[in-house]
Amino acid sequence: MPSDKPAEQAHHDRILILDFGSQLTQLIARRVRESGVYCEILPFSVTIERIRDFGAKGVILSGGPASVIEFGSPVPAAGLFGLGLPVLGICYGQQTLCQELGGTVEVGDTREFGRAFVDIIEHCALTEGKWSVGNREQVWMSHGDRVTKLPPGFRTVGVSEGAPFAIIADDARRYYGLMFHPEVVHTPHGADLLRRFTHDICGCDGGWTMAAFREESIARIRAQVGSQRVICGLSGGVDSAVTAMLLHEAIGEQLTCIFVDNGLLRAGEADEVVTLFRDHFNIPLVHVPGTDQFLSALTGLTDPEAKRKAIGGTFIEVFEAEAKKLGGADYLAQGTLYPDVIESVSFTGGPSVTIKSHHNVGGLPARMRLQLVEPLRELFKDEVRVLGRELGLPEHFVGRHPFPGPGLAIRIPGDITRDKLDLLRKVDTIFLEEIRSHGLYDAIWQAFAVLLPVKTVGVMGDGRSYDQACALRAVTSTDGMTADFYPFPHEFLGLVATRIINEVRGINRVVYDITSKPPGTIEWE
Repeated sequence: MPSDKPAEQAHHDRILILDFGSQLTQLIARRVRESGVYCEILPFSVTIERIRDFGAKGVILSGGPASVIEFGSPVPAAGLFGLGLPVLGICYGQQTLCQELGGTVEVGDTREFGRAFVDIIEHCALTEGKWSVGNREQVWMSHGDRVTKLPPGFRTVGVSEGAPFAIIADDARRYYGLMFHPEVVHTPHGADLLRRFTHDICGCDGGWTMAAFREESIARIRAQVGSQRVICGLSGGVDSAVTAMLLHEAIGEQLTCIFVDNGLLRAGEADEVVTLFRDHFNIPLVHVPGTDQFLSALTGLTDPEAKRKAIGGTFIEVFEAEAKKLGGADYLAQGTLYPDVIESVSFTGGPSVTIKSHHNVGGLPARMRLQLVEPLRELFKDEVRVLGRELGLPEHFVGRHPFPGPGLAIRIPGDITRDKLDLLRKVDTIFLEEIRSHGLYDAIWQAFAVLLPVKTVGVMGDGRSYDQACALRAVTSTDGMTADFYPFPHEFLGLVATRIINEVRGINRVVYDITSKPPGTIEWE
């Protein structure tokens, strides 16, 4: 059992990542943490005092969309290179590293975007194993500018067709630069480079574990909350569930959970939440059926963002009314994750605290006068799942596919009705049933159905039908930022489509979406 020791900042070896605006910066942090090293992301503009106070054993400079050649482009704090810390620059980070230390960066004659190959021509402390001299490694490039002259003390370690300084090193000062992105899966052995930097060059011991995080978090919660009461809004998702479990372990009966059933969940999920938390874990839970209220708020809305705001606003109204009935609560437990924290403090600046719409909270009214307790704000999604297992949540709950806060409302383009929701639930249930029965669920990162805003003419039996079409989507991903469609066999898709057509009255056409999401493309739900 976790101890009752006072909450204090536990000592872990730390890596600091300075964010220059790359959409892949979070992936760097994920890879570093996967190797057992704690790290945080801060904007490039933080002061040298903040960097020094952070106590990092090394610094990683991320990529970014700017050009170091342009006036006013982002640069790290003056004095960074006087701290004596190891530094790894990635893409834009490599370029600003070189420019700041006396090298030259120019607009290249050719650009490199996508897969490329790096030849290792010299050894350095960063390269070994797959990255040894004479080897060729696949990487993911994304640059137009390139280094044309190295700063004093640097040498070339790896080259590619479009980047003569693809890997550079100054072993004496422990400065290194990569022109490619080691954090993405498209650089198959990129994590090896990051691990060598954090463990071998920076000397981190890799001792940051989820068991340690659990114990430290419980101590912090107890110190923050004391003997006061906490309410937690359960949404049916993994984040709020793990938040509730962690808080209950820390403060027991001081916690009350409020589950606002918005009527937009998948089939059976509302009953599962109530059974799991109230009956199995004996956590005080208030179940609030709110389908009619949410459907009323969604009436006439077709824009996805308008739907999100309506759902968030309605959630606040329902949640606030239930919180008042409880009386005397001092804290609201929020399932804020580290990506939310990063996004709310972007590399260009921004508000320091944002309650995300996918938590079904659009910002708490000041009149509620509740303080926030956010025990997961240091974790990424995959780390939350690990913590959930550590806390004893059942695997089928912890490992469930991501589900958006607005639920099925954004998987129904156009207006939302009870009939459409029921129709989509039936389709979604069949799709997921077949995925599970074929042993494919854990191989897929996310699978779901979409009710398309079109009707099609079909022939069913001896008559014509004029019914709706649905789309099925399933993707694989290791990071939630890059994804590829899952290659179902035609026989599987045929089986699923046949079941849907036969069992779901109102659907007469099924299509499979093969959209992929490589780095640099737009987001999708």
